[in-house]
Amino acid sequence: MGKYILKRVLITIVTIAVLIVFTFFAMKLIPGDPFNSATITEDIYEQLMHTYGLDKPVFLQFVIYITNLLKGDFGVSITYRGRAIWEFIVEAFPISMDLGLRALIFSLLVGIGLGVVAALNRNKPLDYVSITIAVIGISVPSFVFASLLQYFLAYKLELLPIARWTNEASKILPTLALSLPTLARFARMMRTSMLDVIGSDYVKTAKSKGLSKKSIVLKHELRNAILPIVTILGTTTASLLTGSFVVESIFSIPGIGKYFVDSVNNLDYPLIMGLTIFYGSFLVIMNLLVDILYGFIDPRIKV
Repeated sequence: MGKYILKRVLITIVTIAVLIVFTFFAMKLIPGDPFNSATITEDIYEQLMHTYGLDKPVFLQFVIYITNLLKGDFGVSITYRGRAIWEFIVEAFPISMDLGLRALIFSLLVGIGLGVVAALNRNKPLDYVSITIAVIGISVPSFVFASLLQYFLAYKLELLPIARWTNEASKILPTLALSLPTLARFARMMRTSMLDVIGSDYVKTAKSKGLSKKSIVLKHELRNAILPIVTILGTTTASLLTGSFVVESIFSIPGIGKYFVDSVNNLDYPLIMGLTIFYGSFLVIMNLLVDILYGFIDPRIKV
């Protein structure tokens, strides 16, 4: 198991390094620069380019960036002058994480529950209802569902706040909008996995031993059927915890998504690279943790 973990850690380090290199040079391929659209004189333009080191050769800029990055310095925003990139992450990530955790917990509980209910009631009304919810969740984009929730529950019925992130009531609609696609994916995967497990030999053996229905479902069927969910849990968790750019924009939530959209619109190189590297590293690390967890859940991984 130790060799397996060491191998995954090394792969994670290499992946993050490739991500940093790719992100930096990809940024240099974007046409224009942060000061192109500004109504400034040529002298001021050159001074700003020199201040932010954008007039240096690309390779030298890369060396300087990596050197600063190794010191934990992500740079300073061009749009929000004087603010370090870490300030945006510290300020916005807890909000995105709060939204993501709510969506993740709701998706896991409801999605796995729907999948189990559908599998145990195959070709019955409950199964059809679960499948319908899953199809809708996978087919309808988050921004469409978010807009529908705002229109009907907030605007028409006035049951919940239409936007912002101020109190518990205002957090319900964004959570629902963000969790629906994930919930649907979990339900669909869980149903398929449960049906495969239900027909397996070890379940038939457990039934022949006279074990109770509850014991068979919890100890044999559910435990083995949930492995596919664990497999995608890393990427799913990272995506949800860092927030959805679209959902955060629709509900005016001051999370990472808001600053990322602003940085792209303003070609704020340091902010784009800082948030992209943070998001990508978080995603890779979550995958590492899930790989290690998977090794403990499924002993075959050790082999």
